[in-house]
Amino acid sequence: MNIIIAGGGTGGHLFPGIAIAEEIMARDGNNRVLFVGTERGIEKRVLPGLGYDLATIDVAGIKGTGLSNTLKVMSKLPRSFVQSLGIIRSFKPDLVLGVGGYASGPSVLTAHLLGLKTAIAEQNAYPGITNRILSRCVDRIFLTFPDGEGRFPKKKSLHTGNPIRAAFTSATINATRDDRKFNLLVFGGSQGAQAINQAVLASLDKLEPIRETLRIIHQTGVHEVEAVTKIYKERGYDADIHPFIMDMPKVYGQANLLVCRAGATSIAEMTASGRAAILIPYPYATNDHQTKNAEVLVQAGAAVLLPETRLSGETLGETILSLYRNPDSISRMEVRANQLAKRNAAAEIVDVCVSLVDKKKGS
Repeated sequence: MNIIIAGGGTGGHLFPGIAIAEEIMARDGNNRVLFVGTERGIEKRVLPGLGYDLATIDVAGIKGTGLSNTLKVMSKLPRSFVQSLGIIRSFKPDLVLGVGGYASGPSVLTAHLLGLKTAIAEQNAYPGITNRILSRCVDRIFLTFPDGEGRFPKKKSLHTGNPIRAAFTSATINATRDDRKFNLLVFGGSQGAQAINQAVLASLDKLEPIRETLRIIHQTGVHEVEAVTKIYKERGYDADIHPFIMDMPKVYGQANLLVCRAGATSIAEMTASGRAAILIPYPYATNDHQTKNAEVLVQAGAAVLLPETRLSGETLGETILSLYRNPDSISRMEVRANQLAKRNAAAEIVDVCVSLVDKKKGS
């Protein structure tokens, strides 16, 4: 079976696609997977190290409402469809799966027009415009959250949860944790988050009483790694700083507590890992979907919500200290996070994809 997985741009789109690819290849080493993305996306630097092939197309998203930007993006669409056509004709996929991101739209729509089986995976509670458009023509829609508001055709939709990589399992992760220090994992998504970086640095005064027992693992994003590294060093903190962390399951395994955004992929990974978290939702996400994601965990007792409107060195430091001083609270949050995990999402998605391909071949 040949499958194209189209999309990426950010880790939130790419890593669910990688989880699906892992499941496809685990079932049969003769299967073939090709990712389609862009030259600018995270896929360009992540996929080669994992052994997956990547083809790229020239496409961008509409950011803002300016006419000149919209026209520039629209002018690239014909080329992106021609490129998608060439990739599909060369690879000869049995199915094309869109996982969100700029490359998803042209690839999935081209496949549909060629009569191929198609599907999309929607990570968020509130879908983006690309997936809302594609939902009209694809064969299946895989949802991370139940579609309570009926944004997608019901007959095509399946609530699978968000697929996660096999390394994010409680057994694997707990085996790697070293509790001799209190390990704080900080990240703001694959591109970093300036507000979180600044708040963590501003919290160092508050965290001074536990400095000797605290270890910080911090994914800063490319642009702030030097400045953040300098401050940790000046303050004498044990900190492991990265612009981007390639082996996220490993650092989840080391963490006692997470400080992070509330994107759907991060939520899926932290629940599968059974990790407690302080969630700081990105306030400008479409329809504030990250806050909705976070509230699911908070209501279950698996996380603490700290809105960016209340985020400061003082509030973040106090929240970290409170949890540090109450290890039983962290243990309860870990148990409840684990209970929320949906670890079979990738398998469910691949089951449906195989069924779609088999039906087409048998017809």
